[in-house]
Amino acid sequence: MKYIYGLAILCCLVLWSSCRNDFETVASSGNLEFSKDTVYLDTIFTNIGSSTYNLKVYNNSKDDIHIPSLGLAQGESSHYRLNVDGVPGKVFKDVQILAKDSIFIFVETTFDISNPPVASNEFLYTDQIVFDSGSKEQKVELVTLVKDAVFLYPERFEDGTTETLTLGSGEDTIEIPGFFLDDNELTFTNEKPYVIYGFAAVKRNKTLTVEAGARVHFHYNSGIMVAGSIKVMGEESMDRDAMENEVIFQGDRLEPFFKDVPGQWAYIRLTDGSTGNEFHHTTIKNAQIGLVVENSPVTFKDVEIYNNSNIGLLSRTGTIYGENMVINNSGQASLLIQLGGSYEFNHCTFVNYSKTGFRNFPSVMISNALEVEDGNLIADLNKADFTNCIIYGSERFEFSLGKIEGAQFNFNFKNSLLRFEDTRGEFTNNPLYDFLNPVRYTDIVLNAQPYFQNTDLNNFNIEKETSGAENIGIYLTNPPSILKDLNGVNRSNPPDAGAYESSVFPED
Repeated sequence: MKYIYGLAILCCLVLWSSCRNDFETVASSGNLEFSKDTVYLDTIFTNIGSSTYNLKVYNNSKDDIHIPSLGLAQGESSHYRLNVDGVPGKVFKDVQILAKDSIFIFVETTFDISNPPVASNEFLYTDQIVFDSGSKEQKVELVTLVKDAVFLYPERFEDGTTETLTLGSGEDTIEIPGFFLDDNELTFTNEKPYVIYGFAAVKRNKTLTVEAGARVHFHYNSGIMVAGSIKVMGEESMDRDAMENEVIFQGDRLEPFFKDVPGQWAYIRLTDGSTGNEFHHTTIKNAQIGLVVENSPVTFKDVEIYNNSNIGLLSRTGTIYGENMVINNSGQASLLIQLGGSYEFNHCTFVNYSKTGFRNFPSVMISNALEVEDGNLIADLNKADFTNCIIYGSERFEFSLGKIEGAQFNFNFKNSLLRFEDTRGEFTNNPLYDFLNPVRYTDIVLNAQPYFQNTDLNNFNIEKETSGAENIGIYLTNPPSILKDLNGVNRSNPPDAGAYESSVFPED
């Protein structure tokens, strides 16, 4: 028995000694290797923290080593932050790396462009991670672009509460973090980006004007509420990639990883009774719902709505005119019309190729009803006219019609390409899908391939001589803006369906 206890003690001593950290090391010889020689932290807004980036440091020698000094060249005054193998800080001593092993260094930054003051709206901030000193010194560069911005947010009161907006009435009243834009905040220019926290609201009889080239960014669960009017006055850009004159609404994370991530902010909402709403040369992307229209009129010209976690455009009893619109990549429907209204869409491309989850909804859904707890609300669908449009996507049925008796349900598809593959005859006896009825369907093309250039990149140009949408349109001249497609190209006669005239795709 004594022998067993002795053996147990010996084993514990061996295990204890093997877990000690003060093993013998030699100083680094200056031959460290790195996963990259420069860490680019991409672009951030002033006072908004970056994502976390990593650097791997390799000891490829046969010896266990220690790095006598490791830290930021600017020391404690640096706006960068490090985490070296789990330990946060800016300056470190005697960092150990086993032979043929490596460690991780994680890097973040937050920079206030006004402290110290920076003259430009953009500032390239740099520093270095310095390993050792003297003849053995090695460096890795740190680089990030910091942008100044106009920040709009709810007031925070002395008692710790935050300014709110009241929505609804009676038992349905809710409070959300938000604020009304002051008169001096009702014009968004292109001088600096705008970053909105909470909901920025436009009062009745007030107009928010967004000038050409403006960039509007939203923090998570933020958006714009319009009780008055919004006029988004983007213009045609010379460079379709740079979109220098386009107005863009998106989230406030600028890193490439977030470029197409849905659900980063809430929505733009035109509340019941808002008037005079216009969107020209505008991109709305990466929201939960791109835009909500509630019993309000709005005009869309040359508008793209992408990468929304729920719906691209949701309208309830709206009055909408849209031309050269493209909506894609919606978690549910790209266009959802509920509770009737009046709609005219010309040369629009409503599609859905979302890959973020299992999709249960078609690209376009049209209904004169709205399901509520006690049943259905209904309202007249005075018209829903789609002329020279493409309605397509990755599912067999890419539009649906939901008619409830007791209210009008008027719709018409003309010279459009539709995807509705009823191979099992599920809708044969449903008069809403009688594609031979000239009152509802005129010169449509069913299920032909549109041959889009790249659905993954939201590129819905159609291929010349192969697209089923080519030359199937009817020539429209009113309003005159319809004579050009979303690329600014003059339309042919007859024109192609959708937002784009067909083109020859460049070879890979």
